[in-house]
Amino acid sequence: MSPEQRLIRLITLKLIPFLILLYLVAYIDRSAVGFAKLHMGADVGIGDAAYGLGAGLFFIGYFIFEVPSNLLLDRFGARRWFARILITWGAITMGMAFIQGPTSFYVMRFLLGAAEAGFFPGVLYFITQWYPVRHRGKIIGFFILSQPIAMMITGPLAGALLGMDGLSGLHGWQWLFLMIGAPAVLLAWPTLRFLPDNLHKVKWLSAEEKTWLAGELEKDKQEYAQTRHGNPLHALKDKRVLLLALFYLPVTLSIYGLGLWLPTILKQFGGSDLTTGFLSAIPYVFGIVGLLIVPRSSDRLNDRYGHLAVLYALAACSMFLSAWLSAPALQLMALSLVAFCLFSTTALFWTLPGRFFTGASAAAAIALINSVGNLGGYIGPFGIGALKEYTGNLASGLYFLTAVLCFGLLLTWVVYQRLERRHAQQQVSMGNA
Repeated sequence: MSPEQRLIRLITLKLIPFLILLYLVAYIDRSAVGFAKLHMGADVGIGDAAYGLGAGLFFIGYFIFEVPSNLLLDRFGARRWFARILITWGAITMGMAFIQGPTSFYVMRFLLGAAEAGFFPGVLYFITQWYPVRHRGKIIGFFILSQPIAMMITGPLAGALLGMDGLSGLHGWQWLFLMIGAPAVLLAWPTLRFLPDNLHKVKWLSAEEKTWLAGELEKDKQEYAQTRHGNPLHALKDKRVLLLALFYLPVTLSIYGLGLWLPTILKQFGGSDLTTGFLSAIPYVFGIVGLLIVPRSSDRLNDRYGHLAVLYALAACSMFLSAWLSAPALQLMALSLVAFCLFSTTALFWTLPGRFFTGASAAAAIALINSVGNLGGYIGPFGIGALKEYTGNLASGLYFLTAVLCFGLLLTWVVYQRLERRHAQQQVSMGNA
């Protein structure tokens, strides 16, 4: 193992497992509403369309507050800002146990999105401060493992907690929100205690290692002609940022649209809540496999767009089959292949912004891309709910997601032509100068 590999491995072992744990808790908190919906709707009067609207309002709060949150992270440091996010989102998740109807459901989902805003893009920005570009595909893939792992855990955990119905006079879905919100609050102190703000403040790197790593990050700025705006808010007007935000929209729309309705899809197979919970874990096993294989392949071949095109095409075909097939086993296989593609696509996409931006500009750019892209988290659940209510069939929502993924395939070619060609021209101009 080379000195560089040993250093990257050390940084990864020190940082990534803890960040995976934090995001795992976040993802469980935001997605458990899909299981709560199985009984919550009847108890407090929330129908399919109201559920879809409320589930999606999380991302409106996220959209509004994400850029300010990431800029405050750059100002106050990851350690303190992540701890603040943990406390607020955990408390609001626990508060979801006491909703009384559609209005309070809408308000709490919006507040949960506002509280969590900045965490995911904050971690992505944090990674750009520790890893050279050539290592980020694999590292982001490791971090995003927390998404399918969380969904694997959420299913059986939610099924078990829903079974606590009647204990201490609370419904099962109320126990679900209380039990999954508490860990976020409890993890705030370890975050303040153990998470470093930047590489210059850690004691487990030598002075030589810090100097080498800072030099490699500086080389990336020169090699990729990364942009640092004088005012980081100017990044929000950069056409590259807006194009990347549009490019991110199809994958988030599909992940959240499918994820928040997956328990309902699987419940149609028949079986108990616990059985549905265990079945829902299967697609996310395939998501983990994809994250362990595809980003490594992309790093090794130094190819992002070819991999993204194949993943979007395969995801679109699989999503179509999940709607068209009627046999539960075949439908579950198709959904598993969709998960394999979507989570891998997320990891590869997030290697792109760091190629073009650095510093506070990167923080603002990543936050805007994620906030605009996460509008798909509103459109997806709400669109599927509205289509289901209009047609009486969930398959119509899956066909809608198929069209969205085809749009993502088209955008892969557009982004490659617009961004990579421009980047190549900049490199030629720099060389001639």
